[in-house]
Amino acid sequence: MAREIVQTPKAAKAPPTYSQAVKAAGLVFVSGTAPADPATGQLIEGGAGPQTAQCLRNIQAILEAAGSGLDKAVSATVILADEEDFAAVNEEWLKWFPTDPPARQGAKLPVRIPGLKVSIAMIAEA
Repeated sequence: MAREIVQTPKAAKAPPTYSQAVKAAGLVFVSGTAPADPATGQLIEGGAGPQTAQCLRNIQAILEAAGSGLDKAVSATVILADEEDFAAVNEEWLKWFPTDPPARQGAKLPVRIPGLKVSIAMIAEA
């Protein structure tokens, strides 16, 4: 199976150093996705909860562009700037995945990006 680069204007634009996602081996690998508004490219404000929702909206658009969806998510990596935001992320996460959530791991953001509270990467079935 050939690898396919996935791009959509319905999600925040990826920097030139990586793709929004790559579809390969029956899976969609979504890069770490920032809580940016696709129309403006600006990070949304309001804290970790609203930023988690924006990350998931962006990921949903990327997965749909790949012919997949959040219902096919198998694994996610949530990267936080501050561990104090973990509860807010979980609260929003449960709205998107009330049952049968994907496997998940967390990490701390290795660099400070002004205004960025959370970034999410995901793997889903194609």
